[in-house]
Order: sequence, then C-alpha cells, then structure tokens
Amino acid sequence: MMPRGADQLLLPANPWFIGVTLLLALGLNMVPLGREPALPDLLAVVLVFWTVHQPRRIGIGAAFVLGLLMDVHDGAILGQHALAYTVMSFLAVMMHRRLLWFDLLSQAVQVLPLFVLAHALSLLVRLLAGDAFPGWSLLAAPLIEALLWPLASWLLLAPQRRPPDPDQNRPL
Repeated sequence: MMPRGADQLLLPANPWFIGVTLLLALGLNMVPLGREPALPDLLAVVLVFWTVHQPRRIGIGAAFVLGLLMDVHDGAILGQHALAYTVMSFLAVMMHRRLLWFDLLSQAVQVLPLFVLAHALSLLVRLLAGDAFPGWSLLAAPLIEALLWPLASWLLLAPQRRPPDPDQNRPL
C-alpha cells in the first residue's frame, strides 16, 4: 500500500516558508478579537501540521517557545500554552508516520483528539489557577481546528507541489 499522495513527489519544504507560516499564524492568533472561547487556535493547527510533515525541523522545542510567546501575549499563566503546545507537538511527532497514510478527512479526525487535549490542558491550568469556566462554547474550538486541517494541508503543501524544473512538457 502506497502512502497518500504517493503519485506526486513533493519538493523539500523551504525552512523560510515554515518559519513565515508559523509567524503568520502567531500573528493571526494575536489579533485582538476579544475573549471568545470558540475561536480556533490557528497557531496550533499550523504547529501540528509542520510537526507532522517536518518533525526534524519543527518539534517540541519550537512548540514550547511559541507557547511562551502566546502566554506572554495573552497575559496567561506562564506555561499554560507552552504546556498545551508541547504535549500536542509530542503526540503529533509520535503519530506523524501513521497519520500521513490517510486522506485529509481521516487525518482531521485523527488530529481532533490532539486539539481537544491541548484545549483541555489549557483549561485545566486556568481552572487550577482560579479562573472561571469560560463556557461550553469552548468545545467548538477543537472542532473548528480539525475542520481547518484539510484547508491548512492544501495551503501549506502548495509550494512543494510544483515541479522542480518546468519545461515545455511540464508547463506548470
């Protein structure tokens, strides 16, 4: 059995592109939209994507640093997002080989528990620190993140799908 997408070889991922997408997702997370618990964590989606597709370049250390940056920006307990992103990234590294064998919808179903666990850890840390329960709309965020997985995969793999040297037989 061939892995998903085996009919097309992908070019290597550009490290600059990986860094720019992570910084762009961090910037989108920092847009002040208010404290709505159902907002998806775009940084978590991009972080899990790159951890699955490039585990040697993006891993637990990058997840920890990005989590600390989110903690500082949100004014949250230092380590709240760092813990959630680190555990999520660790589990993504553990399942990255198996996950790539499935189609995008099956992958979305399999990364849903990662997003649920990350939100649950973050909620647990906040509740232990004495914060109030944000409401049941918090359950929508991991679902939206899982639904964003196919779109994120399509967008983030697009630069790798082009042929390495176009010619008259391969005009793309």
